[in-house]
Amino acid sequence: MANRDKNKKILLELVKLPKNSCCADCCAPEPDWASYTLGMFVCLNCSGTHRNLSNISRIKSIRLDFWDDELVEFMKAHGNQTAKDFYEKCVPVFYYQPQHNDCEVLREQWIRAKYERQEFTEENKLRAYASGIYEGVLWKKGKDNGQFLKRKFVLSEQDFTLKYYKEDESKGPKAVISLQSLNATLQPQKIGHPHGLQLAYSVDDHTRNIFVYHESGQEIVNWFNAIRATRFVYLKTAFPTASDTELIPWITRNYIKEGYMEKTGPSQREPFKKRWFILDALDRKLLYFKNELDAVELGVIFIGTENHGYSVSECVPKGTRGNKWKCGISVETPDRKFVFMCEQEQERREWIGALRQIISKPMLPQDYTREADIRRRR
Repeated sequence: MANRDKNKKILLELVKLPKNSCCADCCAPEPDWASYTLGMFVCLNCSGTHRNLSNISRIKSIRLDFWDDELVEFMKAHGNQTAKDFYEKCVPVFYYQPQHNDCEVLREQWIRAKYERQEFTEENKLRAYASGIYEGVLWKKGKDNGQFLKRKFVLSEQDFTLKYYKEDESKGPKAVISLQSLNATLQPQKIGHPHGLQLAYSVDDHTRNIFVYHESGQEIVNWFNAIRATRFVYLKTAFPTASDTELIPWITRNYIKEGYMEKTGPSQREPFKKRWFILDALDRKLLYFKNELDAVELGVIFIGTENHGYSVSECVPKGTRGNKWKCGISVETPDRKFVFMCEQEQERREWIGALRQIISKPMLPQDYTREADIRRRR
């Protein structure tokens, strides 16, 4: 007869071990659940996906459920590292491994890729997203009425481009996007679809956005990783002496902070206008748009270091008009002082913290070029 309290104590001791102290799938700390068929510990969020894989993974709470002696012995003999050694044996270096703060579709498809499809158990397994060319139909947001329309997209490693076509493909691609500046990030909340993907790239020194989605979670994550695979090959070609560790952060990146703020003009006497801001830590850019789903930026602010005349602080602007929000931020650059207003104090703290994080980082050689290009545009 199993001793409930004894087995619970054993499980709680197992989950404190360094190898088990984080979720086996998303690295969330202090997992409270376990797959007793895979022999590993997972967090509450990831346990939900495991429940949908009941033919592969069976889930129990390590605190609330009853555990037989033999299941506890199985957990003792296995653990997170044993599962990772098998199911993550051959994860491609470019493949995005989501963390606990990533969106649901990324976490779900990572779990399904590992255990349901076992994509990473063999070194030479064929993976469509790493084949050098990837194509298919995505729903793309149109410019005029904002409706999403079906468009064919083709991603090619041969010439490092992403092309998309309207209905009549014989007329050629509607756009040819170079992978040199392409960034991809899952944006379900912004796009209003659980599988929403934002593509951003540079055209004539301006940032342009494309918003797409696919009905299939697996397909949109395949597109995301196909872009990462092709971008990785491009970066290896462009920077042959760089290590994989140096290149990985540049494949794609999430934006450090996004949201609405109010913005005034250069003299701080112009009326405030509500704008959508994106803070890109890697490129040291603060971009602003009229709305969150706008295709083209209205402007961009380079964020340098304190030694080069950049700073951020709270402020209470005087002589302003039109602002509905009261939590002010001042961003000083060598050329100009920018004043923004946040709706809530929490938002102000988050923006200041994110901006200071960039200001505290030393500039790289390419940052000086980017700074000069942005200042020249004014």
